[in-house]
Amino acid sequence: MVSTIQVLPKEVVHLITAGEVIDSLAAVVRELVENSLDAGATRVVVSLWPEQWRVRVADNGCGMNLEDLQRAASAHSTSKIRSCADLWKITSLGFRGEALHSLTTLAELEILSRPSARISVPLTGGTEEGVGWRVVYGYGGQILEQQVAAIAPGTVVTVSNLFGSCIARRQGLPALAQQMKAVQATIYQIALCHPQVAWQVWQNDREWFTISPAPTMGKLIPQLLQQVRPGDLQELQLEFPDSSKDLTSKVSTLNLVVGLPDRCHRHRPDWLRVAINGRMVKAPELEQTILGAFHRTLPRDRYPVCCLHLLISPDQINWNRNPAKTEIYLNDLTYWQKQVNQAIEQALRINSDTIQEAVHTSRVGKLIKVAEETGAYNTNPSTPHTPPTSPTSRTLKAVGQVNNTYIVAEHPGGLWLVEQHIAHERILYEQLCDRWQIIPMEPPIIFYQLSSVQVSQLQRIGLDIEPFGEQLWAIRSVPAMLQQRDDCADAILELSRGGDLQTAQVAVACRSAIRNGTPLSLEQMQQILDDWQRTRNPRTCPHGRPIYLSLEEPALARFFRRHWVIGKSHGI
Repeated sequence: MVSTIQVLPKEVVHLITAGEVIDSLAAVVRELVENSLDAGATRVVVSLWPEQWRVRVADNGCGMNLEDLQRAASAHSTSKIRSCADLWKITSLGFRGEALHSLTTLAELEILSRPSARISVPLTGGTEEGVGWRVVYGYGGQILEQQVAAIAPGTVVTVSNLFGSCIARRQGLPALAQQMKAVQATIYQIALCHPQVAWQVWQNDREWFTISPAPTMGKLIPQLLQQVRPGDLQELQLEFPDSSKDLTSKVSTLNLVVGLPDRCHRHRPDWLRVAINGRMVKAPELEQTILGAFHRTLPRDRYPVCCLHLLISPDQINWNRNPAKTEIYLNDLTYWQKQVNQAIEQALRINSDTIQEAVHTSRVGKLIKVAEETGAYNTNPSTPHTPPTSPTSRTLKAVGQVNNTYIVAEHPGGLWLVEQHIAHERILYEQLCDRWQIIPMEPPIIFYQLSSVQVSQLQRIGLDIEPFGEQLWAIRSVPAMLQQRDDCADAILELSRGGDLQTAQVAVACRSAIRNGTPLSLEQMQQILDDWQRTRNPRTCPHGRPIYLSLEEPALARFFRRHWVIGKSHGI
């Protein structure tokens, strides 16, 4: 096996963003784990002894031979890049060759490794077989010990007595409990970007947590976010050409997982994640794009669950901006923002995949449980049911109205209840956003004693307002949807009390929508259902309230005991 680790030329070193990369236990874990993933590991074991400031990372990656081990801890030694040009086509997580060398100046470093490919080494007795090596490094990467070691293919790196030579560094760090939370968060972030990898994490020789491999990021999230169920998420993968004008440029991939806004959201934006080419990054512009795409789909002061992973051509990224590589420059940012916005819009549409899972939400489960308790008998949860195959088209058919409030709709997979007011509100809100129209009002509406703030607000949303006498104001234009309403003046007064244009549009839509308690004909109900299904965000109203409740056929069959055998279940 030929050595792959080389010392970088000086001209490359000068172009690399320098900086301290090891500043905590979490930083040690991050750097070592990234090396494991670059080595092709599919299983990573992280062991921590925080009170001893000791970390060990073991993997089943490609391993290193003795020549690589002898260079691994030298300054700017790496197998990832060779020349200045390589800085613009980086596909690995590491590339600077700083981490291991930095560790030798801050801690005691030991590496055991054995290449996955067999190497020939003459041993006693004339036999040859693949072997591993153990190397202990001193300050600056000089080798203190090296010897043959028994080890499975892969690598084990042990960092001991971190910051032992600089106790002041330890004292300036957060408490160990906080550092362990940071370690967990670091592993979670890396696992999201590499869902096919198995993780086992130990603390003080006791298993702390494990993460099982999953085929996709969306399938992994329920392991990390316990209160989220698979049916609460929608996942999609899109391929499209990158923004480069080069005709030979590669196809980019966008992986997106969103929490459906009628099922899960957060008090903080802590699960709004952006990853690019296998690494979580800080991307404020893309994060704002995501928040904008969820605008008027969530309740007030709530944030979405959204994980975005872009796999794009390396020449579209500059990783060499921040020592931790968490901040990047992304070429043609507007193009990527457009793709992300369109992907989220597609994910939020109602489709057969997300409908089929609706019965598993806690909301529907509680509803069925209450109904069963009212019926004075219990279901047998062990009875298997095979869910029906989702049809390619889910046409909703209005069949009735409950309390002049809920539209009862039939579809091939079961039954829906749709709240008529907020469904209509969603329809009107999107129409207003697309066609906000201010029209003349004759005669004008006269208001008395409007404050200067109210006058400015009405001007801000585009209404024509002018003085009409002492403490009198004339409104000479109004939103088209309000012109024929009897409560037009009350609506204008409501609009004057604050908010931006979108807030005004929500207020107009809410006031204009069909009220609950209004009887509707089947034709009117069907029209609302048809228009509602065509909206961009049909799951919630502009205030974030869920619009519909889905009862799937398997749930109905379970409740009505259609699995019982006729005769035996009746005591015959």
